[in-house]
Amino acid sequence: MNKLLATTCLAAGLLGLAGTASAAECGDVTIANMNWQSAEVLASVDKIILAEGYGCNAELVVGDTVPTITSMIEKGQPDIAPEGWVDLLPDVVNRGLEEGKLVGAAVALSDGAVQGWWVPKYVVDANPDIKTIDDVLKHKELFPDPEDASKGAVFNGPQGWGGTVVTTQLYKAYGGETAGFTLVDTGSAAGLDGSIAKAYERKQGWVGYYWAPTALLGKYEMVKLGHGVEADAAEWKRCNTVADCPDPKKNDWPKDKVQTLVTKTFADRAGPAMDYLNKRAWTNDTVNKLMAWMTDNQASGEEGAKHFLQENPDIWTTWVSPDVAEKVKAAL
Repeated sequence: MNKLLATTCLAAGLLGLAGTASAAECGDVTIANMNWQSAEVLASVDKIILAEGYGCNAELVVGDTVPTITSMIEKGQPDIAPEGWVDLLPDVVNRGLEEGKLVGAAVALSDGAVQGWWVPKYVVDANPDIKTIDDVLKHKELFPDPEDASKGAVFNGPQGWGGTVVTTQLYKAYGGETAGFTLVDTGSAAGLDGSIAKAYERKQGWVGYYWAPTALLGKYEMVKLGHGVEADAAEWKRCNTVADCPDPKKNDWPKDKVQTLVTKTFADRAGPAMDYLNKRAWTNDTVNKLMAWMTDNQASGEEGAKHFLQENPDIWTTWVSPDVAEKVKAAL
């Protein structure tokens, strides 16, 4: 009996030490909480699972595509960018990978992401000849600038987004200014969303940058414009994604690889937590449904993450070991 008790105590002690070791390996971890819905909820999912399942001292920090990835390479912080739109910054990301500053983890959005210029479906229904960016730029009267009705308007994203850089370069390449269009800086994600909602409420023309997966494109039926040319990867890398490139050419917007990026220093000490980051991936359909729920319920990223974890164990438990899954479930 005493021998059995001693063995049981030893096993319990070893399990306790293993848990402590796991927490020690992971330690403090900073997670970039980027300013759009899908990135916010994924960052919160990571925070909950890393904290509750792996004992990490996880903290969300404000992030955005360009400054976050640049900071990870140059300063080693934050530790994780859950939703890294790596194709928007190919040179920067590749440099980080080649120099051993970054590690590529799971492809966060397993079926890829879509970016481009969109118009409301009711505009296309009324004007079936509008199929491409060039077609839109022939009809400034259908897409009036809210500040000057004599001009058309292309609505861009806020500064700091990689998509804002590309839209600016495409605006130059397709001759937006010559066609009588203004490039509108919407100032924020909310400003961009608001411009679409306002146009829809008034059934007015709207053209500008947006992406999927998003709850907004689930609410407002939009059509992605064609680019009228084949994709040129070399030209995309040379100029379409480079803010100060003076001579951008027309180009197609490739489907984006959305990958989780981790600093090498964290990857080296993360232990089992890195296994999770290498497996964690979801689909557009999953994310669209989650974001629609978040929008309908005015839910935060944390609330959305808890809802996802509570309602979709069949998805997320495949990312972790059974014992980690039980710890996370117990914390919800």
